[in-house]
Amino acid sequence: MNLDRYLNVSPEVKAAIAAGKPVVALESTIISHGMPYPQNVETALNVERIVRENGAVPATIAIIQGKITVGCTHEQIEHLGKKGLAVTKASRRDLPVLLSRGEDGATTVTTTMIGAALAGIRVFATGGVGGVHRGAETTMDISADLEELAQTQVLVVCAGAKSILDLGLTLEYLETKGVPVIGYRTKELPAFYTTHSGFQVDYRLDTPGEIAEAFAVKLDLDLPGGMLVTNPIPDEYAMDLDYINRNIDAAIAEAESLGIHGKETTPFLLDKIQKLTGGDSLKANIQLVYNNARLGAQIATELAGR
Repeated sequence: MNLDRYLNVSPEVKAAIAAGKPVVALESTIISHGMPYPQNVETALNVERIVRENGAVPATIAIIQGKITVGCTHEQIEHLGKKGLAVTKASRRDLPVLLSRGEDGATTVTTTMIGAALAGIRVFATGGVGGVHRGAETTMDISADLEELAQTQVLVVCAGAKSILDLGLTLEYLETKGVPVIGYRTKELPAFYTTHSGFQVDYRLDTPGEIAEAFAVKLDLDLPGGMLVTNPIPDEYAMDLDYINRNIDAAIAEAESLGIHGKETTPFLLDKIQKLTGGDSLKANIQLVYNNARLGAQIATELAGR
């Protein structure tokens, strides 16, 4: 199969992969759908800087003019940031159409994992992963991120599943699919804006080296699927659990009243929560992404040194 028609890996990222250097994949939905311009572009470039400062090469992934682009230029990041919500939020199901039409797309956790795997990148740092939505027993609203974690061999560093989800059912789904859920220096699943959820992860590992070693064993055994590393938001930026849950409940109630569903749900809820918290949730979101980029680079460095 000739992937050149569909895959564009930047020279820097290609050279780093060929040399066995650490590379960290980064998503682009956070640029186009996560926050307003120019804050989105500033955040994306800061994340790349943090990855570099911690010894790895950043590879922001997006669909640019019908190609899965691994290692976006600053100009491409600026383009995605300015275009904003006009860029399609692209999950697995969207790839064939967007690529055949030559269109742009902002990659979710799912499509960033796909792009990373195609390029040969094993570590990906993001904010939070999707999961089983509240009320999924009737709506069947389950993020494609979980299925991708079940089949694609990429380690994903996140601040837990987004707290707008049903965290218990999300963990049950991942267990059923055989995806290891690791807590970095914690046994409790972090819940994006807060360090507390009341749910336990599978294992606590305390160093980037331990995490890299566990994932290396998974790769050596060629076990399908990825690994989810949950990294709590730093305490100084964490939000009170009861406070954030009240705002989440209010945002969900409004989404239901407006008939919002499917892939429009998460962007609506995050935007509404930001407004309800006076912008505090957005500040927390940015800081947890920075924190995950730092850990992702450290794990990638350890993995490359094996």
